[in-house]
Amino acid sequence: MGIFKMLTKLRPPDKWKTSVIILIGIACGLGLIVLQSSKATSYLSDEPSTCVNCHIMAPQYATYNHSSHREWATCNDCHVPHNNVFNKYYFKAKDGLRHATIFTLRREPQVIFIHEEGKEVVHQNCIRCHSKLLDVDAKLAQNQYSHERSERRCVECHREVPHGRVNSLSSTPNARVPVPSSTVPDWLKEEIK
Repeated sequence: MGIFKMLTKLRPPDKWKTSVIILIGIACGLGLIVLQSSKATSYLSDEPSTCVNCHIMAPQYATYNHSSHREWATCNDCHVPHNNVFNKYYFKAKDGLRHATIFTLRREPQVIFIHEEGKEVVHQNCIRCHSKLLDVDAKLAQNQYSHERSERRCVECHREVPHGRVNSLSSTPNARVPVPSSTVPDWLKEEIK
């Protein structure tokens, strides 16, 4: 059976065509509104200000923005795998859907912690970016501590890099973060006035 024949079988009866077209239009319109209001396309970029789409990330953004990492790395450079492009976007999608579910259901904790899988990604990215420094350090230490380095994660000693001490929403009370723009279109604001 060809694709054309399958599509003709899916076609609604003539008396329903108008209703079906209207329902499809409404569904597409609602889908576009949800995409626009959730800023879904911003998550495809590596822009750090995207992280502030969720208010709970304001302390992490503020502390990152005052760190030396800001000059060299974005949030995704540390928090997303870089072994291949498919794994990068798979990880972003999986993590993003988890975050979206938590925030939609209002289940976000007061203090956020990175999950085990995220810790491993951050550790691998530390090694990826600082591999030359690690090689020099190993030569200076004459491999004295190499056994510890292989079993421990970088953040065990460097836990305040680059976010400092972020243990609650109030840990950075004077933080300046980008204010999310309104999702209400300008034409609608004019109509409301």
